[in-house]
Amino acid sequence: MIDLDGLRMRPLSISTLCPAIMRREGIRGMRSPTFRKLLGGSLLLIGLTLIGLDTYLTRYMAGHQVGDVERRLEAECRLLAGEVAALPAAQLELWARSAAARAQARVTLINVTGVVLAESDYDPESMENHAGRPEVRQALAGGTGTVVRRSATLNRDLSYVALRIEYAGHQAVLRLAVPLEEVDAAVAEIRSRILEASGIAALGALVIAYFFSRSFTRRIKRLRTFSDRLLDSAAAKETLTFADDELGALARSVFVMASRVHELIERLKLESAQREAILMSMVEGVLAVDRDLRVITCNSAFARAAGAAYPIPERLPLVELVREPQLIERVRRVLATGEPQSDRVELRPPEKRSFEVQVTPLTAGSGRGAIVLLHDITELERLERVRRDFVANVSHELRTPLTAIHGYAETLLDGALEDSANNRRFVEIIQAQAIRLNNIASDLLTLSELDSGRSASEPEPVSVRAALDSALLSVEAEARVRDVTVHREGIDDFDVLGHKTRLEQVLVNLLHNAVKFNRPGGVVRVEAIHSEGTGRIVISDSGIGIPSEDLPRIFERFYRVDKARSRAVGGTGLGLSIVKHVVENMGGQVRVDSQLGKGSVFTVTLPCLVVPD
Repeated sequence: MIDLDGLRMRPLSISTLCPAIMRREGIRGMRSPTFRKLLGGSLLLIGLTLIGLDTYLTRYMAGHQVGDVERRLEAECRLLAGEVAALPAAQLELWARSAAARAQARVTLINVTGVVLAESDYDPESMENHAGRPEVRQALAGGTGTVVRRSATLNRDLSYVALRIEYAGHQAVLRLAVPLEEVDAAVAEIRSRILEASGIAALGALVIAYFFSRSFTRRIKRLRTFSDRLLDSAAAKETLTFADDELGALARSVFVMASRVHELIERLKLESAQREAILMSMVEGVLAVDRDLRVITCNSAFARAAGAAYPIPERLPLVELVREPQLIERVRRVLATGEPQSDRVELRPPEKRSFEVQVTPLTAGSGRGAIVLLHDITELERLERVRRDFVANVSHELRTPLTAIHGYAETLLDGALEDSANNRRFVEIIQAQAIRLNNIASDLLTLSELDSGRSASEPEPVSVRAALDSALLSVEAEARVRDVTVHREGIDDFDVLGHKTRLEQVLVNLLHNAVKFNRPGGVVRVEAIHSEGTGRIVISDSGIGIPSEDLPRIFERFYRVDKARSRAVGGTGLGLSIVKHVVENMGGQVRVDSQLGKGSVFTVTLPCLVVPD
């Protein structure tokens, strides 16, 4: 019989259906996984659809051909049934052969018990009982039976049609059968046509699928390229084509997201730059660490305080940046408890400095990280120390003359006024101590005015030569008394911007010190040198000198190297402090070089206002 299940198409492939596409996309297009998946999926769908369609059409056409044969045989059976009803048994064989020639089919007459009464192609005597044949059973049961099966006698596929008839007063079955070689040939021809049509349809569908897949892949590739360049500023200015489908909606969303991401990145860059500028401009040191005590960020002020090179590498362990165990322990405690800590620590980068440390958690709770803020209080502590020393020194300096005044006044009141031998001397002592008090008060007022930056008049050009001449006249008498010679070396004439009285006060203080702390027969040398817009006033002496350990502090208020001798010569301890303040207010600086027992050299450097001819 016809093997309908064997009517299958050969599997379609890109190489068999579209070699041109394969050659074209074999290197370039096939590298895209999306393209391969889309084209492969389309090919699979086309193949399965065509195989199913071909199978259905082949089965349908085969069934239609077999149905035509069965209808023809049934019609022949009904025509022959009228002929066989009146024939005697002896003529059945002859009739069967004649009917087979006319009907172009094999004719068989079978009685109700399945015995073959007549057969057009074989001897009935040699044929087996046909009672079990399906077409015979169907005919006896329902009047007509049809079946397609393989004949055991002929070993061929035959289409059988059986019709129940009356013969010799009994029921019988008239069966016609034809071989299906012609039907198979017709079905094969139809199947070949279907395969050709399917191949053409598959090729067209594959070409369409190829162009669709390529277009879809290109759109995805453009979208992916745009997404890859999402962080580039130029990507935000590009435009995408938006088709009216889901991929177009995705492209539209990505484009909108790109604009927002670009705005966000620019805002974050600006905020980061602002934060970096703020951190870099802060005087306070700022350090942020994570829960593992590794550096997140650190500004230059903190790096300087820690004595490290800036910039600090990220993720640097804190113990490699800070060597102060107390500070590290404070950070650990904040990370553990989440509570802010504050303390005072001393760091020793190149020099010892004091800092007020505030350690706070990065976020609420503990374990997320910590921020360390260093505030340099070295200068504040120094100023506080100077303030305490100043108060103590002022108290001490004032107490000595006040005690003397109080004591001698009390002595006079207790009867010394009547003592003509001593009362005048006591009054002179009181007067001297009062003068000393007045000098201290005057110097304090001068320092206060210099500290405040206020002045009774605006700065004006001052001749250095004229100021030196006036100062030398002021100390001339004292120098003669102390047997000290003052030598005027080369004195250039140049102007500086300042106040004449203040500059003369500076020079007088330096000259008085050079005379007072000199030895009998000593020498004081004065020179003024102008060079390249800068003037230097140098005052040197051959006096007792200053110990090296005292040099850094001689410009402090009330600081004395030899306290006993300073009071003996009537100094207040404020002269050099006034010198330093006046010179710095004029934009200059003062320096001292000294050797104990060999004398001192004070150098005042000031910017020149007018270059002399």
